[in-house]
Parts: sequence; C-alpha cells; structure tokens
Amino acid sequence: MKDITALLIELEPQIRLGTFVGVLLTMMVWERAAPLRALRQSLTLRWSGNLGIAAISATFTRLAAPIIPAGVAAMASANNWGLLNLIDTLGWLAFLVSLLALDALIYAQHRAFHAIPILWRLHRVHHADLELDATTGLRFHPIEIILSLVIKSGAIIILGAPVAAVIMFEVILNAAAMFNHGNVAITPTIDRWLRLVVVTPLMHRVHHSVVQAETDRNFGFFLPWWDYIFATYQAAPSAGYKDMIVGLPAFRSPRESRLDSLLIQPFRVER
Repeated sequence: MKDITALLIELEPQIRLGTFVGVLLTMMVWERAAPLRALRQSLTLRWSGNLGIAAISATFTRLAAPIIPAGVAAMASANNWGLLNLIDTLGWLAFLVSLLALDALIYAQHRAFHAIPILWRLHRVHHADLELDATTGLRFHPIEIILSLVIKSGAIIILGAPVAAVIMFEVILNAAAMFNHGNVAITPTIDRWLRLVVVTPLMHRVHHSVVQAETDRNFGFFLPWWDYIFATYQAAPSAGYKDMIVGLPAFRSPRESRLDSLLIQPFRVER
C-alpha cells in the first residue's frame, strides 16, 4: 500500500496534466462542432486572460505547495489522522465517502465565496467573464486557488481521505469545471437525465447569469445533489439559455478579460 501511495503521489502531476489537456482539447473541439450560442467576444483576448491566469495559478501553487493536497492525504494516512483512519472502513467505502464529502465541501466553499464580501472579491474574477466556454472553468484568481487548497487540506486531515480518492477528486473537479462551463449544445432530454447525476453545462450556465438572484443558484461543480438538497437549484435562466446575459453588471468592458485586469480585479472597487 505504501508503494502504491508513493507511486500515485509521484505520478499525480502527470495524471492531472494529461487529464487537463485531454478534457480541454475535447471541449474545444465540441464547442466548435456544436456550440450552444455564438461567442461575440474576442477569443484571443479571453483565452489569453483565462489560460494565462490558470497558468499563473498552477505555477504558483506548484511552487508554494507542490504536494498539496495529495501529500496531506498521505501524511494523514501515515499518522492515522482523520475519521476514516480511526474506524475500520472498507477501502472502497472510504474512497466513495471521501469523494462525496469533498464534493460537498466544494459546494459549501462556493456558497461562502458568494456570501462573504472579501471572498466574493476574489471569486468575482471567475464570474466577470462575458462569455462562457471551457476556459471559464479555469479562470480563478491565484489567491482563491490557494485558499481553496488550504480549505481542502484541512478537510482531508479531518476526514482522513485516502490518497487515491484525493487525487481522483482533484482530477474530477478540474475536468468537471471545464465540462460544465462548456459552450456546448446538449439536447433537453439528455440534459434532463444527465443533471440527475452530474452538473451539466446548461445547469451551471444559470449560475453565471448577470441577474444576481440566478448567480446565487446552482453552486455545484460536479454532483448536482447538494443544490437539490439545500434548495439552491434553478432549472433554467429566466431569459432562456440563448438570450441570457452572462457576467457581472460592474465589469462589462472586454478589456476586463485582459490578464493584468484579472489579477488586480479583487483589489478594485466594484462600480
């Protein structure tokens, strides 16, 4: 088991990078082949900003915390920290419980970043995108990414989540973020069935509405169940998917998508 854990930690960067590249390229091809609606903003401007801030966040987190959160899970396992390490739990059950618990944590964290003003300043960088596509799922301020890592690491220690579950969750979370922000057309029937088990692009699009009452709905990233349970689910935007306005009222200029604007946005006054 120790050898497997060490191997997983060693291969974790390659696993995450390979999945990231594969999902991003798949979504870009899908978006071009079957877009939900035509994008009006400059792709060069948006993608340079979105991918640029994602690259900075990835580089910064790798330099600042190269083994978080997989290394935290390994440390918890080695020291028998956490609830799942204190009870006699089947490996597969601990794996599933960890995935569910971490996804619920991300749902709660997402709501907190909307509800607490200082956290919203960081998170609004993500919401200020004037269009939605797979790259929007990568557009998070580096400080928000660091805070999320700290929160997840604390939860992993308390829970005692297995290393394999933590790595799998990180891969799923990254892939789901690109998928559910995708500008892809999915037939209503398929979407209705899909959103029983996963957050779909249409379901999450509601969350990016310029209407605040809709922005504060559909917080889930991977599993949709938390929105159903905690009554934060909205089936569709009031203006319809193709006519809804995406983004925030205060940041409507295309220049807000420039990398320098994204990095300093949390420190600016929302007009």
